[in-house]
Amino acid sequence: MRIYPAIDLKNGQCVRLRQGRADDAVVYGADPVAMAQQWEAQGADWLHVVDLDGAFQGEPVHTELILQIVKAISIPVQVGGGMRDGADAKRLVKGGVRRVIFGSRAVSHPEALAETVRELGAAVAVGIDARDGKVQVRGWVETTAMLAVDLGRRMEEMGVQTLIYTDTARDGMLRGVNTAAVDGMCAAVSCGVIASGGVAAVDDIEALRALGRKNLDGAIVGKALYESRVTMDALKAACR
Repeated sequence: MRIYPAIDLKNGQCVRLRQGRADDAVVYGADPVAMAQQWEAQGADWLHVVDLDGAFQGEPVHTELILQIVKAISIPVQVGGGMRDGADAKRLVKGGVRRVIFGSRAVSHPEALAETVRELGAAVAVGIDARDGKVQVRGWVETTAMLAVDLGRRMEEMGVQTLIYTDTARDGMLRGVNTAAVDGMCAAVSCGVIASGGVAAVDDIEALRALGRKNLDGAIVGKALYESRVTMDALKAACR
């Protein structure tokens, strides 16, 4: 398993939201590039970046800032938030982003996404955000009737090799990971799954590892790191 420290971008700053609410943000840093360098210095193997403004507006907003982050560090970066089409993804990949994460478009425009997957292969990941097991879209403001595991299966059939599964009810709440939901997603697919939402302590990483799912690639950690509730060293040790 890997630990993916998260940098969420809003108005050019590093923030964390509670349950994805734009009106409930805490600013943790005014220099996202320096924050990325900090996580790399602390031993991060990957970085997870979200363009929150892009997610809410439905189109990329912080592309230039994201490309600055990529150039400033040597570890691979995955990016999500507001991806509209293959052109957005290609621009980021050309700029050095290792994986581009599509969210709502997996539901609204699956045919177009399938074409992007055919073109970019492993560089395309899909974020599945769910509450009570049902997929949420448009920055988590709309809940669909689709089950998260069903969407996961469809994406794997399309050729997607990595899924980021977020329990939106737990994101930014420091209440622990929904291990049952993560286990269910890992059981439903054979592609890689990254858990997101609720990591509060080393115990959460140990609980995920204890699931014994070989396709559980890792976990995204945000608020717990920013508030020094855990350290990168401790999280990485738990992964082993």
